Amino acid sequence: MALDGNHSELPQVLVLLPPGCFTLLESNYSHKFNFLKAWDSPLPQDQFLATHAGSVQALLSSANGPTITANILQMLPSLKVIVTTSAGIDHVDLAECRSRGVAIASTPKIFTEDVADMAVGLLLDVMRKISAGDRYVRDGLWATRGDYALGSKIGGKRVGIVGLGNIGLEVAKRLEAFGCNMLYNSGTEKPFVSYPFYSDICELAANSDALVICCALTAETHHMINKEVLLALGRDGVIVNIGRGAIIDEKEMVRCLVKGEIGGAGLDVFEDEPEVPEELFALDNVVLSPHYATYTPECFMALCELVAGNFEAFFSNKPLLSPAVDN
Repeated sequence: MALDGNHSELPQVLVLLPPGCFTLLESNYSHKFNFLKAWDSPLPQDQFLATHAGSVQALLSSANGPTITANILQMLPSLKVIVTTSAGIDHVDLAECRSRGVAIASTPKIFTEDVADMAVGLLLDVMRKISAGDRYVRDGLWATRGDYALGSKIGGKRVGIVGLGNIGLEVAKRLEAFGCNMLYNSGTEKPFVSYPFYSDICELAANSDALVICCALTAETHHMINKEVLLALGRDGVIVNIGRGAIIDEKEMVRCLVKGEIGGAGLDVFEDEPEVPEELFALDNVVLSPHYATYTPECFMALCELVAGNFEAFFSNKPLLSPAVDN
């Protein structure tokens, strides 16, 4: 299929809901792809998909968009590739994709540095009470109540990384510069790092002042951070999550925070986004972010280039640039 020509002859890319970078993607690549905007159609989604079922070969998705279920895939019999704007692919029915021969491309390394920056920022914010102190000043409490509560020193803290992949390694590198002592749990021990490895997540928590969740969401990691792990982290322990919300048992985490059984949390992800437990809103030891770790102009530009490059490769019968699943 030609990559240039009239709009009606351009390769079609189905978009169920626009990812955060879509405006930039469309403005830079609408001359190469005909984006079929399901959310912008007066037709219900099922009817919209039925209209294009015989022709659509490519789908753009994101972790913040609808889950690509077996039902959606069955409605798109001509689909051959899904390109997602996220590093994780837990929002796609992988088994159904494999059975249908649908290839998947993700963006595993585009986000690495920005997400690592956010993880460190959330940890610093919680431990040094930056956002809480900001509210204290803005609310006029400094003048009426005096000095704010003490924060916690970062240097010397033991930080457990859960998932020492690309992002986890970048988090560790940044925190080492602060003088932190790094420990980790991962799917396998990494022989190229000197950090102590803990195969048991509870043991890691018990030996850490803070846990930073960097792993992917899988059946094995779902609610991996449970009540036992949180209690092992302890009353002064801080948890930071820039992975996926469901890696932590959110109800147990909220209970532990409300009861003071852990020291604080920095959260960029939640179990039922965009819903966030209201109990967290009043807690000064909790910093909340709207799944925003990747939201920088530089990241969006690089993301658009990779997404477009994957679609170009597919429509030119070339290998995907960043395949997530080898079908």
